[in-house]
Amino acid sequence: MKENYLIGVDIGGTKIAVALGTVDGRILKKVKSPTDKSYETALDMVCRDIEELLANLDRSAVKAIGISCGGPLNSQRGIICSPPNLPGWDDVPVCQILGDRTGISCFLENDANACALAEWIWGAGKGTRNMVFLTFGTGLGAGLILNGKLYEGTSGMAGEVGHFRLAEKGPRGFGKEGSWEGFCSGGGLSRHYQMLYTEKKNAKDICRLAREGDKKAQDVINITSHYLGRGIALLLDILNPQRVVIGSIFTRDEALFREKMEQVISREALAQTAADCQIVPAALGESLGDMAALGVAMNGLKKQVSKDNRNEII
Repeated sequence: MKENYLIGVDIGGTKIAVALGTVDGRILKKVKSPTDKSYETALDMVCRDIEELLANLDRSAVKAIGISCGGPLNSQRGIICSPPNLPGWDDVPVCQILGDRTGISCFLENDANACALAEWIWGAGKGTRNMVFLTFGTGLGAGLILNGKLYEGTSGMAGEVGHFRLAEKGPRGFGKEGSWEGFCSGGGLSRHYQMLYTEKKNAKDICRLAREGDKKAQDVINITSHYLGRGIALLLDILNPQRVVIGSIFTRDEALFREKMEQVISREALAQTAADCQIVPAALGESLGDMAALGVAMNGLKKQVSKDNRNEII
């Protein structure tokens, strides 16, 4: 049986990774390049990387290109709209540019949605119809899989849960004091530690110190775990998911957060919504960024096939 391929493009502020993968989630080859300040130059490089990856392949077997990028963006129109980590990338029609240059259908999603798709298709959310993915990295955002589909909302803004205000006072995140991102993100952990102890420490160091028994770091982690539980309890009662998958910091240091988080969820969430849901770390590990872009390609391909009234992709 002929192999079918996907291309994933993960656009970040410092690097762009282009991966060749299969529809069953295997990454075959990958190329990384620095992100040029000029989007024209950067996308020229992406096109060259794609051509390099497709050398000696039957191009008809390459089914879609998926692009994962930090927002804001317009996924329906395939446009990147001035992300803060990509200065000069203002209203860039990235899907049109790459689609025209390569002749391959191209799809775009923000990084939280892209990660949600990858974990749902190939990772810790596989087999569910209702799943929430929480980034819990530099910032806090969510990708929502509801009734077996990615839910994007009216203007693609669904899942901006880091903007929830969970306390009147607290570390600032997402431009809001006491926000969920302020408490539950790498930047939030660092700012909260500095607020309490007037010392600068990054999230990785705070977690390491907490593991080593440092009381100050453990206090910050306990507060973060409390608010992680409070926020998840809200999502459980609103969305009633089967699974909440948490990435980045939680994946690396689940043991620091699990007990306190579960205690808070048991108090705050309805008993049935809590019982319906498993809370698990992301399963795709260090390959999640590459897999996320492949997940966008896979999801775009499914939508394309659905529009053509076909029931199977391959």
